[in-house]
Amino acid sequence: MKKVIWLLTILLVGVHSLPTNATTTPPKVHRANDSKRVLSDDAAGIQFTEASWKEILKKAKAEKKVIFLDAYASWCGPCKLLQKNVFTKKAVGDFYNEKFINVKMDMEKGEGPALSQVYPLEAYPTLLFIDGNGKILKKVLGLQTPENLIAIGKSVK
Repeated sequence: MKKVIWLLTILLVGVHSLPTNATTTPPKVHRANDSKRVLSDDAAGIQFTEASWKEILKKAKAEKKVIFLDAYASWCGPCKLLQKNVFTKKAVGDFYNEKFINVKMDMEKGEGPALSQVYPLEAYPTLLFIDGNGKILKKVLGLQTPENLIAIGKSVK
């Protein structure tokens, strides 16, 4: 009987010392083609500047560029579609990265509420083209196709 108890004790201790899947994070599997595609898509789209509004205006003046401001809200469905399906396109990124200082701003957080006092919004998303002095050159409401967004950008100036 003592042998059976010792055998069960050893068995239980051995089972408890084995790693379980519940406590470890499963490894992520990446295919080479998938990671290349994701990296190139991210790099191909619009590159947004993260700085204070004051710094962005100063940069626009210094570089003699127009600011492209995507005024959005985190809960806005069309804003998310614009971010996912339009801003990530290579043709859109190539054009906007060369011609504009690109800024995304959640108008309900951070500097957004103060900026929405300066640039009143009627809907989300609102796409604003603003010169270095802070003057609106063009205002576009709603979801756009990549082709429309490029055409709108070409019409500014």
